[in-house]
Amino acid sequence: MVTTFYPPYNFGGDGIYIYRLTNELARRGHFVDVFHCEDSFLMLNKKAPSGDFPNHERVKVRGLKSDKGFLSPLLTQQTGVPFFKRELKTALEANDYDVIHYHNMSLVGITALSYGSAIKLYTTHEHWLVCPMHVLWKFNREVCTKKSCTSCQLAGKKPPQLWRHIGLLERMLKHVDCFLAPSRFTLRKHLEDGLDIPIRHLPYFLPAPKETENLHPVPKQTPVRPFFLFVGRLEKIKGVQNIIPIFQNQEKYDLLIAGDGEYQETLEAQAAGSPHIKFLGRLDQNRLAGLYQSAVAVVVPSICYETFGIIIIEAFSHRTPVIVNDLGALPEVVEDSGGGFIYRNADELTAAIDKLADDSALRNELGEKGYAAFMKYWNEEAHLTQYLDLISTLREKRREKIEN
Repeated sequence: MVTTFYPPYNFGGDGIYIYRLTNELARRGHFVDVFHCEDSFLMLNKKAPSGDFPNHERVKVRGLKSDKGFLSPLLTQQTGVPFFKRELKTALEANDYDVIHYHNMSLVGITALSYGSAIKLYTTHEHWLVCPMHVLWKFNREVCTKKSCTSCQLAGKKPPQLWRHIGLLERMLKHVDCFLAPSRFTLRKHLEDGLDIPIRHLPYFLPAPKETENLHPVPKQTPVRPFFLFVGRLEKIKGVQNIIPIFQNQEKYDLLIAGDGEYQETLEAQAAGSPHIKFLGRLDQNRLAGLYQSAVAVVVPSICYETFGIIIIEAFSHRTPVIVNDLGALPEVVEDSGGGFIYRNADELTAAIDKLADDSALRNELGEKGYAAFMKYWNEEAHLTQYLDLISTLREKRREKIEN
């Protein structure tokens, strides 16, 4: 596994997915080395990581850290070359790996795709291959429908990446056997934006509920009033600012917001004075599980192009329905499951909230549909079966090519 971020040196869901995949492979008998860039995390986070993320004994984590500090990720961002990460090239070319799986490569360096001769996979956790700002969010105000990459990077206070204009990206992508997209939307987006790559749909997964419930029994939360739940980082692109007005004057139910982030103060100021909106901060998985189970529904109001929406299947794993904005990959997961509502404006959101709050039988019916789809599509058995079958297919194709 090669990635910029890996827990605890990690910010978002991509690192958690890599952690889960790595340790699930190890539990199934595979040996996995993980390379990630400590310099990048420390540059962005300004302090050491926290959290306990134990790895299986067959997992070896190799943090890339140089004596150059922030210069390593800065030069990599500018050139696409893994500056001061010599250990990475040496290991990938010398260890004779069966598979090299690339993930978030923004601060590892795109030229690392050429290292080694193993079967190579690349998961598109973000839209970084087609967007220097990662999320197709233009000028910090709207989804990107027409590219203005240089001016957008400058407006976002990021130096333009000149290497994107010399054909380096296209040359490096040819070293990858297969790209993996968490959603069909993300798959289409990469092809529509001009990439000529072999790519297939492989959605994210979560551990099967029976395993986590047996290890960590979770008490349901019992608040006085019914509540709806938001879970995620508090950033503008997550859209929480658009649902706060709906709950400010509600008489019947609350909005609980679990998470933290740079937009938190703005959201708290917006919600000031409303007793029906509560900010819970960042919570551990055990506390979150109880909230998921007790919520009327989970609201996912993102206003950017999400590549999947892991929060949706987290809700489904606890038999809780969802209400999602009709954008990016979010509606795709709901359509595949029948486990919730899709809204297009504030009136539709309000109608969905009222309907679920007033009809517990409907709430439970949608929750059961979401859970059934989770067990069919989004647990580790379904994911690993597709993952390992793909690797076998790619290995066979390579063998046939050599023989011919």
